[in-house]
Parts: sequence; structure tokens; C-alpha cells
Amino acid sequence: MNGLLAGISFWLLLQLLYPVVAVLLAQWRKPKPVVLDKDTPIQFACIVTAYQNLAIARPLVQSLLQQTCPDLRIYLVADECPDLDFKISDERFRLLKPEQPLRLKVKSIQYAMERLVAPPDYVVIFDADNLAHPDFLLHLKPWIQFGFKCVQGQRTAKNLDTTYAALDSLGEHYKNYLEREVPFRLGASAVISGSGMATEKELYQAYLQSPEITRGREQWKKMLQEDKILQNFLVRRDERIAYCREALVYDEKVATGKDVETQRSRWLYSYFQNIPNALGLIGKGLINGSFNQIYFGCITLVLPMFIQAGLATCCMILALWIAPVWAFLLCMGLCVFALNLLWVLHLDGAPQSVKRVIWNTPLFIFRQVLALLKMRNPNRNFHHTVHQKEKTIAEVLREKERRE
Repeated sequence: MNGLLAGISFWLLLQLLYPVVAVLLAQWRKPKPVVLDKDTPIQFACIVTAYQNLAIARPLVQSLLQQTCPDLRIYLVADECPDLDFKISDERFRLLKPEQPLRLKVKSIQYAMERLVAPPDYVVIFDADNLAHPDFLLHLKPWIQFGFKCVQGQRTAKNLDTTYAALDSLGEHYKNYLEREVPFRLGASAVISGSGMATEKELYQAYLQSPEITRGREQWKKMLQEDKILQNFLVRRDERIAYCREALVYDEKVATGKDVETQRSRWLYSYFQNIPNALGLIGKGLINGSFNQIYFGCITLVLPMFIQAGLATCCMILALWIAPVWAFLLCMGLCVFALNLLWVLHLDGAPQSVKRVIWNTPLFIFRQVLALLKMRNPNRNFHHTVHQKEKTIAEVLREKERRE
């Protein structure tokens, strides 16, 4: 019993201490700035997937048409959406309406890819509730010119109007820094967010034709999330995924506890579903001698925060009677983990409205535990997240200025 508890405690201690060690190392490895070559044009195809709500995508389309980099075409796929006249005459915008319901994001993306008007250099994926900063594409270009075939922008909150929205944003600030900024600084790949990433067109086409996507189309809600399939596909080829924190994409945050359960049940299911792929990347990296593959496999194996802290707390309480030394070490590990969370929020520039809700974290944890219990039957329990915040990019930027 003592040996088993010691082994589990040691594993949990590694999970708790890894973040602070990685963040410390990253402070000495800041990415070198890249310079934009204005004479080299890059054509972007911006694909937007909308499901049952077309109106929410209007501000995103407007923000893309306002880009300081004009070399783009926008393809908005309206899946099972009521008719809506966007009143946009710009030739760079095309509204696509599938005749049959698609009901899967990757099917909408494939539908758009089959209808590209002109072959682009890079494909950029957006969710309908996103907004793009006017300089979003401009900031991506130097990293593309530097040679990266996939560049992830920084997703940040479009709304902070409820406690749950601020808590959702808190988690994203943490993940942006620890799963994207830190690995990229250390010479590995950033984790893909699910939207706001640009991928070289031929490579993206190959990903859409991969066996994982073909199988996933038939699995419906049991399909591994398409962003995880994409990042696994790229890292297996030892492509390094860049992270551009200046390329801002504003993303709608959950408004209620029920929304947390809906969203996180899918995320948690996908995390556990992806474990064999992460282990496979570590094995492939060991065979190839690839730091990129090994490190990426390791960071995608790291437990979700609330599971880390919850298991460590349970083991600490149990160890008080069986192995007090391990109880003390786990207590210290939890303290370091909590302090590192505050440090990461500071490093990632989280606003005060986000930092203030840290005391409400137990609310978010409770909802995630409920989400964990809903994973057993994805087809019954996984629902589409409803988005309602129809804000323009100008409104979001004004609100950001007021907060600062």
C-alpha cells in the first residue's frame, strides 16, 4: 500500500511541479522576432463554420473584411442555418449553404475546401462566434515567411460579462501560456486551439484526407476533436506548430454553469480519447530523436488542472495517516502549483477582472466534475454550445481599452 501510494504521489508531484519548471526555463528562451517581407504576398482562405445560427458570424465576417492584410477570401458555411441577408457585396466573401445537413465541423470545413474559388497559400479556420483583430493576418505572415507551415494565433475573451465567462478566460490565459507560449519558446510545438490557426493549404488538404478524419466522419459526436487530429497529424510529421501571441482572435466565453458542462464534457472526452495518440508521439519521438514529438506528447498527456489538484488533494489527505512525508510534499506541490497559476496569469497579461474571480474557481471545478460524469454517452450528452454575443470588433476593442 505504501509503495503504491508513494508511486501515485510521485507521479502527481511531477504533474504539479512541471508547470513552474517549464515556465522558469521559458524565461530564458524568448522567441526571436521575425521581420515581415512586404513584397511577398500570401493568399489566405478564411473558412468560417456556422451551425444553426448565421447571425453570430456577421461581426466575424466584417472583422475579416477589415483586415490590414487584404489578400484573403472568406468562405462562410451555413449548416442548417435560417436564411439571412448579410448585405455584403465584397467579392472576397462567399456564403455557402449545404443542401443536406452536415452537423459536424469537419464536414463543413471539407465542404468549403471543395469550393475554393482560387487556390490559397494558407487556410485559416474560425468558429462563427470569433472575431479577428484588424492585424490578425498581418501578424501571422512573418512566421509563415519564416517557414512555419502551421501558426496558431492567440485566442482571448470576447466577453467577460459573467463570473463563468471570466473563469473560462482564466483557464484560457493559463493554457495559452503553458501549452502554447512555453513549448514554442522551448523549441517544440504549440497546442492548437481549435480556431484562429493558419495551415499551409496542401498540408491541410492532406490532413482532411487522413484516415483519422475519414473514420471520425462516421463517429459523429464520438469523433476525436478535429484540432487534436490536426496537431497529431502535423507533429507526427515532425512539423513544428508556431505560436503568434500578437495575432489575436476573440472567442466567446461560456456564460453559465450549464454551458461549462456542455463544453467541458466534450473537451474531457477528447482528452482521454487522445491519450494513445500522445503516447504514440512520445514513442515516435524516442525512435526519431525528436524533442518536438517527445515534448508535445508529454504536454498533451498532462492532466486537466482540476483533476491534477483534486487527485493530489485526495492523496495528500490519505497520506496523512500512511506516509506523512508524501502528504507534506504534496501540500508543498499544491502551494507551488497555485502560486505558479498566479504568476502565469501575470505573464500572460490577464486583466484584473479575470484575476479577481480566482476565488470562484470551486464553482468552475464543480461544473467540470459534472461534465466528467457526462462523458459516458457522448451522442446523448454532448450538445452544441449556443453563442449569443453579437459584438463587433470595434466594440470589443473599446471594452478592452476601458479595462486597461
